[in-house]
Amino acid sequence: MAGLKELSRKPEKLAPGHRLCGGCGASMAVRQIMMGLPDDVEPVVGCATGCLEVSTTIYPYDSWNVPFVHNAFENAAATISGVEAAFKGMQRAGKIPADKKMKFIAFGGDGGTYDIGLQSLSGAMERGHDMVYVCYDNGAYMNTGIQRSSATPKGAWATTAEVGKVEQGKQQVRKDLTSIIAAHGVPYVAQSTVGHWKDLVSKAEKAFAVEGPAFLNVLSPCPRGWRIGSDETAQICRLAVDTKFWPLFEVENGVWKLTPVREKNLKPLEDYLRPQGRFKHLFKPENAHIIEEMKADVDAYWAYLEGRVEGSKDATSPIE
Repeated sequence: MAGLKELSRKPEKLAPGHRLCGGCGASMAVRQIMMGLPDDVEPVVGCATGCLEVSTTIYPYDSWNVPFVHNAFENAAATISGVEAAFKGMQRAGKIPADKKMKFIAFGGDGGTYDIGLQSLSGAMERGHDMVYVCYDNGAYMNTGIQRSSATPKGAWATTAEVGKVEQGKQQVRKDLTSIIAAHGVPYVAQSTVGHWKDLVSKAEKAFAVEGPAFLNVLSPCPRGWRIGSDETAQICRLAVDTKFWPLFEVENGVWKLTPVREKNLKPLEDYLRPQGRFKHLFKPENAHIIEEMKADVDAYWAYLEGRVEGSKDATSPIE
């Protein structure tokens, strides 16, 4: 991977001046991932309706310095796989040079990826299109009013998982989408965060390098929905990893690799939950059992990943 100075000199694929909120994880995800694109490869980006799309394509302007396709909430993967198929068809017909290099990238939030876009994503992965799908996971339908999604963590407040007499936030464990896509047998699947730029750029480079489908699931905090400051995005990501709430791992040609957390960096789950207003109700004495349930869920998922990894202790270096 190129150094930070070299990466910073790369032309921006997403221009400044868009209307995403300060500290938005989605814009950070786009910038870091596009830094992993080889200089000799031209990208085409598709984007599901959501925060990223509506805030970067305010008519008559847009912030994209690459060819950009906006589609419906549920079909980003179907759209970009169709563009990829058309490109290959035109190459076969001799209308596009056979040596022209292009990469087809879809971005979608967790609402358009975990939930209503899962069918088109699964289809595109199964068909084997040469594309990269990126989920910027902010844990709810942020664009439409902070409604819960299947990516919303257990215990989190959302406008459709309220805190009151009936319930104390979302009652269900979040969906493990990364493992679901890995089960499709695609060449490359990875999980990262916008607070670990070296890890994310490196994984983006791998995703762009493979022939066939690749998937990146990126924790991308939403300050508005998570009730955090706009300057806390990267730190919250680091806490998510250091508490093992959001493990960094990849599945490369069927081989699972888990990035361990250094013992000195390990922190209790409360350190990740406490700064976020969406979890503040969990610190009432009567809700202590929910935090204990969440800790058990975190430990169980980490044990699951360790069970999937071959030689996990030597697979990757611990994060700093």
